[in-house]
Amino acid sequence: MTRDDRIPVGVLGATGSVGQRFVRLLHDHPWFRVAAVTASERSAGRPYGEAVQWAQEEFLPPEIAALEVLPTEPGFDAPLVFSALDASVAGEVESRFASEGVFVVSNARSHRMDPDVPLLVPEANPGHLDLLDAQSFPEGGGIVTNPNCSTIGLILPLRALHDAFGVRQVHVVTLQAISGSGIPGIPSMQILDNVVPYISGEEGKLEKETLKILGDLDGGAIRNAEFIVSAQCTRVPVFDGHLEMVSVGLERPADPDEAIEVMSAFRGVPQELELPSAPLRPIHVLDGEDHPQPRLHRNLERGMAVSVGRVRPCSLFSLKMGLLSHNTVRGAAGGALLCAELALAQGRIPGIRRP
Repeated sequence: MTRDDRIPVGVLGATGSVGQRFVRLLHDHPWFRVAAVTASERSAGRPYGEAVQWAQEEFLPPEIAALEVLPTEPGFDAPLVFSALDASVAGEVESRFASEGVFVVSNARSHRMDPDVPLLVPEANPGHLDLLDAQSFPEGGGIVTNPNCSTIGLILPLRALHDAFGVRQVHVVTLQAISGSGIPGIPSMQILDNVVPYISGEEGKLEKETLKILGDLDGGAIRNAEFIVSAQCTRVPVFDGHLEMVSVGLERPADPDEAIEVMSAFRGVPQELELPSAPLRPIHVLDGEDHPQPRLHRNLERGMAVSVGRVRPCSLFSLKMGLLSHNTVRGAAGGALLCAELALAQGRIPGIRRP
């Protein structure tokens, strides 16, 4: 048996929906291996396979099932952790890990809007990793966050359009999958045969996070993008995949064919570096008049690509379209994993070298 030279990592909050996604995606990762899993006090001390209500399509790997669930406290041997903690506890806990010299990549909202924390979509704003220089954690410690699951799907097409034509305003209506509400999720009597036109805090996240991500790094701080985002968020009876209906006002006029060409050609630093989790094409523009659809397109490029369809003129703004992203892969664990790969590839995690 050869020695496993991959970097040992921990998963904080490993028994929840996003935590399970982290475990699954990390199992065969070429750079990282799961060395520690943490959860609440009621799960600590038990084998992970007994503590978790496994809800992934693939079987739980036996070597991870056998790991003892640890308390969510610093002290185990992993220089990098992925946080799937609930926001009610994530802020303090993540800061504690970073203060102990651990690099934290978080899926929680707690630190997203902190002025010195990168809110990262690696193809869209890789330069924001420079904010790490303003953080005051000891050597090796730091915090990087990925955005809300619905924000990530919107950002990639907006980045392409903003670079080419300038964005003036955005109106978005989301149709968000039930997996976004975590485990055990929404009771069936509330979601079956129904659409819930409210998700707590979601609209504000989408409106604010977009402007930070697409803002410019200026003098060590983010100067937010200056266009307007208006969001309405709904929960629909789909298991995975957030569909978003978007209208965009552009600074410079563009017809649908021009917009399609720009989005189809869009690539970023992760593609240039050939990072393990990076999709070959971040945006897939689809031809079908009824595309994209969650059941058909959420798993494009292992769930890491955004699909766009029905790009057409808008009578209120410039263009309108539908877009789809996998909310627990690109919108959560997979997106955070790509953030870690970018930080590691660019030498932004002190003391850890790319295998």
